[in-house]
Amino acid sequence: MEAKREIIFDKLVYSCVFEKHRGNEEFIPELFLGFQLSGETHAFHADGNTVIPENTIVLVQRNQLIRTIKYPAKSGKYQFLSITLDKETLQQYALENKIVADKKYVGKKRLFFEADDFLQNYFISLAPYINKKKEATPRLADLKIREAIELLLQCNPDFKQILFDFSEPYKMDLEEFMNQNYMFNVSVGSFAKLTGRSLSGFKRDFTKIFDTTPKKWLLAKRLDEAHYLIKHKKQKPADFYLDLGFENLAHFYYAFKQKFGLTTTDI
Repeated sequence: MEAKREIIFDKLVYSCVFEKHRGNEEFIPELFLGFQLSGETHAFHADGNTVIPENTIVLVQRNQLIRTIKYPAKSGKYQFLSITLDKETLQQYALENKIVADKKYVGKKRLFFEADDFLQNYFISLAPYINKKKEATPRLADLKIREAIELLLQCNPDFKQILFDFSEPYKMDLEEFMNQNYMFNVSVGSFAKLTGRSLSGFKRDFTKIFDTTPKKWLLAKRLDEAHYLIKHKKQKPADFYLDLGFENLAHFYYAFKQKFGLTTTDI
C-alpha cells in the first residue's frame, strides 16, 4: 500500500512518498530548483537516465521533459523539496541588481551537485511553511525565492548564465526532437513550445515532415516500439506501457489490436 502526500504553497513544493512511486511525465516550463532530502529519485529524460541521491541539489533549466521514479530511504520516507524560479521573479531580480547574462549557457540542461551547508539549511528552513506549521505570506514566499537566487550565485557565479537567460527556445529540428521524445505523454502544445514553435506552426511543420497529425504519429510510433519490444525483446506490455506514453493497459491493448490486427499474445 502506498501513502503519498504533496502539499503546494505558491511556488514551494514538498513531497513525501513511503513506497516506490512512479511519477508522471512532467513538462517543466520554468527553472526548477530541488533538494533530495531523503530517498532517491530516478529521472528519465531524452539525454539518458540520472539517479538523484540524498543531499543532492538539482537545477533544471526551463522547457524540459522528465519522468521520475521515487524510492524511499531505508527509514521508509521519501522527501524532495523544490521551488520554481519563475521568469518574472528572475527578470525583476536581474533588473534590480543590474545583472546581465553576457553569454549563453551551452552546458547540460540538468545540473546535479552536492548541497553546501547554506543550500541544505535553506531547504530545511522551508519545511515548517510547507507543512503549515507556520503561515507564509506572499511577500515571505518571494523573499525565500530571492534568497535561493542569492545562494545559487554565491555557490557558482556562472549560474547567472542559466538564471538570467530569458531567450525563448530556438526553432529546433522537429523530426529529430520527436524521434527522441515521442515516449513522453505530454500535450501537443508542450511539444510545440519545446521545439520553439507556436501550436499552429508546430502542426503545420509536423504535417510537412511526417505527412500526418501529431496525435496519429505519436500513437503509431509508440505502437511500433511496443511491437518491437514484445516480438524481439520478449517484454510484457505491463512492464513498458507507461514508459511508452500510454495512460492505461486497456487503451494500449485496444490500440495495438486496431493497428496490427493481432493481440499481444498472438505476437
